[in-house]
Amino acid sequence: MQRQRSKVEVNAKKCGFTLVEVLVVVVIIGLLGGLGGGIYVGTYKRLLVEKAARDFFLTAKYARIMAIEKQRQYKIVLDTANNGFHLVTTQLDVEGGQTKQMIVRDSLCKPVALDDEIQFEDIKITPISLVTTTEDDEEGQSIVFSANGTSQTAVIQIGNGKNHYTITISAATGKAKVYDGIVENVEVGVIDLDAES
Repeated sequence: MQRQRSKVEVNAKKCGFTLVEVLVVVVIIGLLGGLGGGIYVGTYKRLLVEKAARDFFLTAKYARIMAIEKQRQYKIVLDTANNGFHLVTTQLDVEGGQTKQMIVRDSLCKPVALDDEIQFEDIKITPISLVTTTEDDEEGQSIVFSANGTSQTAVIQIGNGKNHYTITISAATGKAKVYDGIVENVEVGVIDLDAES
C-alpha cells in the first residue's frame, strides 16, 4: 500500500508544467498577437485610403449626374489647406435675384474631410481655358462638370505615403475611374467616342 501511494504521489508531481514551459507559451502567444495586431493596423490604414478614394469617386459621379440633370455647372473643390474636398454649384437667390455659389449638402453628397494621415499626393487638372485669370487661378484646385456631361480632365492621387489610389476623370464623358496605385502606373488616354464598343 505504501508503494502505491508513493507512485501516485510521484505521478502527481509529474503532471504540472515547469516555469520555463509556461514562459515559452506566453512568449509565443505574445508574438502571434503582435503579428496579428501589426497586420490589422496596416489593413485598417489601407482601408482608410480606399474609403477616401471611393468618396472622391462617388462625389465626381454625383457631380456629373447633377450637372446633366440640373443643367448647370458643378465643381469639386479640392481644399488642400483643410485636407478635404466638397461639391459646389451656383443657385439663384430668390430674394436677391442673383446667383450665388453654395456647397452641396444633401443625403447623397456632403463635404469630406480626409483622415490626418491621408492627403492629396498628386493633383493634375487641365485648365478650362488657355487664358488664365485670377479667377481661374483660384479655381486651379477645382474640377468643373458641365451641363453637357463633359468635365475637365483630372488625375488625383490620394494616399498616406504607403498606400495609394488614383482617380481619373475623362474630359469627353466626365466619367471617373478609381485605380489602386500611383499616377505613374495609370494610363490616361484619349477616348474615341465614335469607336464601337
